[in-house]
Amino acid sequence: MEEYLKQYHRWLTSDRLSREEKAELEAIRNDDTELRLRFSGYLSFGTAGLRGTMKVGMNAMNVHTVAYATQALAELIRREGKTAAGVVIAYDCRNNSRLFAETAASVLVAAGIHVYFFDELRPTPELSFALRQLHCVAGINITASHNPKQYNGYKAYWEDGAQLPPEHADVVAGVMAGLDIFEDVHTVPFGEALSAGKITLLGRDMDEAYLSQVIRQAVNPRAVRDVADSLKIVYSPLHGTGYRLVPEILTRIGLAHLYTVPEQMVIDGNFPTVAKPNPEYREAFELGMVIADRVGSDLVIATDPDADRVGVVSRTADGSFATITGNQMGALLLDYILTAYEETGTMPPCPYAVKTIVTTELAAEICAAHGVRMHNVLTGFKFIGEVIKDYEAKGYGTFVLGFEESYGYLKGTYARDKDAVVASMLICEMTAYYKGRGMTLSDALNALYQRYGYRYEANVEIYMEGLDGPARMAALMDSLRAPVPTQIAGRRVVKCGDYQKAEITDCLTGTAEPTNLPKSNVLSFTLDSGDVIVARPSGTEPKIKFYFMLKGKDKAETEAKMAEYRQALGV
Repeated sequence: MEEYLKQYHRWLTSDRLSREEKAELEAIRNDDTELRLRFSGYLSFGTAGLRGTMKVGMNAMNVHTVAYATQALAELIRREGKTAAGVVIAYDCRNNSRLFAETAASVLVAAGIHVYFFDELRPTPELSFALRQLHCVAGINITASHNPKQYNGYKAYWEDGAQLPPEHADVVAGVMAGLDIFEDVHTVPFGEALSAGKITLLGRDMDEAYLSQVIRQAVNPRAVRDVADSLKIVYSPLHGTGYRLVPEILTRIGLAHLYTVPEQMVIDGNFPTVAKPNPEYREAFELGMVIADRVGSDLVIATDPDADRVGVVSRTADGSFATITGNQMGALLLDYILTAYEETGTMPPCPYAVKTIVTTELAAEICAAHGVRMHNVLTGFKFIGEVIKDYEAKGYGTFVLGFEESYGYLKGTYARDKDAVVASMLICEMTAYYKGRGMTLSDALNALYQRYGYRYEANVEIYMEGLDGPARMAALMDSLRAPVPTQIAGRRVVKCGDYQKAEITDCLTGTAEPTNLPKSNVLSFTLDSGDVIVARPSGTEPKIKFYFMLKGKDKAETEAKMAEYRQALGV
């Protein structure tokens, strides 16, 4: 009998499974493809933790795999000698999130680790903040961020408030490999642990501490109040955790006319009003735009289910709404923050900003124009957090903004993950600033392009699902790596970054320089046109993402180049 079938029968006969779980497994008895998908291996644990569809099996999110990962995390904490520090646990609106959070708490308590447990769903950045505030060794957040409803996930954080560094994630994965998912995992009933004082509930006091740090990040605290009579903003949490704290922070900075989307203020892990609860997609704003048209608002803001990402649609000159992408919003915020500091004479000492290598190069030009240092890091907000930590260790530097193209932004060092609550506040403030000048955010973006040149950024995702998906993804990356293309769509490749080798090669001279970044399976190509193309496998989904960061005189020119590049690369 093949190994995946042995595992299937072991799960099917285990006394750890409920009657309902066994019935689910019985239903797939004759579906060999599904059996292979569920039982050929465990859901892998990486720096992003776990993420997968919710179903019974090894390669899925369920109470057993959550407990399994938590047992390994507890062992990491034991090896580090930090069991006394405690762990914070939060969760989002998704189906089973509360159950998975309680499961993780039950394992930690059994391992002798105190747990701080949020009494209801909270934004991801508040978990990062609470971990630092309570001086805990680790944190767990049960969320699949912006993924579709069938997914859930397990984000693990370390004592600095950022997600686990690679070396700690490797320890957890290694420990998991040596554990038996049923025999070696130990729990204490959640209710029993709570009654015994081994779990401390976190509530509104932590919210207040968090919000007090968020509001300190305002650049011009008077901006919203100055136009309060006319500023109208529509907000949607997309059924998720932003439903309470985003409206609260916007009200506190003086927003008098806030309109929420009633259908999407309802907490619901089935996300009934959207196919994908992702503020990157215009469809998520449809209900909000109807309200915006009715009340005369120039802006609709939406946050994803765990409120770490935020998206916006802005009114344009012809009265329609246009999506402001993650790259565009990051550039707008960076330019606004630095300009506001200069106008008020409050530029902090040694300012620096951080972006990821797949994020718009316009940010680097903005920083250069304002005399601010820009750092480029690998994809993942934990790497932005590492730059902050390095500066703090050296005792100098002021962090002004960190962002990535996937709609994640952070200002301030109170947390070490992207924060849609502070970003929503800053977007509202920036909107007020431009409104006072008779401009919408769309107008401000056009003005930015007039100063720095037009930019077009786009992503293309190539899904490779199924058992052979990882092999096909590896083959595609290998084909781009060797040999390195000399040209793409007739434009010469002048630099190639192979982050697996941790080096960037000048293709004209053949000389290579270190990236000074951790090794990662990412390739970047800089062309003589000034365009940049990056390819990287996703860390959470079975796909390869291509990032195109193009320069040109206008949208038509850059879109034409985009089509040529896609044809040349076959994507």
